[in-house]
Amino acid sequence: MEKIIWAFIVGGSICVIGQIMMDVFKLTPAHTMSTLVVVGAILGGLGLYEPLVKFAGAGATVPISSFGNSLLKGALEELNEHGAIGVLIGIFKLTSAGISSAIIFGFIASLIFKPKG
Repeated sequence: MEKIIWAFIVGGSICVIGQIMMDVFKLTPAHTMSTLVVVGAILGGLGLYEPLVKFAGAGATVPISSFGNSLLKGALEELNEHGAIGVLIGIFKLTSAGISSAIIFGFIASLIFKPKG
């Protein structure tokens, strides 16, 4: 039960930070999302994101900052194994399911709903 509470607090805090970025600093959703991905990658590179995942579970793996951590983690793993080309391989190896899901569900949503713009 304690893990659920911490997941809620950590995940909620990440979302609150994103909302503050949009409301207070007037960043667009794209800028906010990109910033959170980069921050997740930086924290992963410094070795700080994995302990957060162990502590908060889904509270740290579900928000978009986890995507940045996954990108960096995959790139570094494949860099060690395959060299420079491994960076590209690693980025897509660990994140392909998320990228594919975003494309597929975005396409389905565009068929069901009337896009504006």
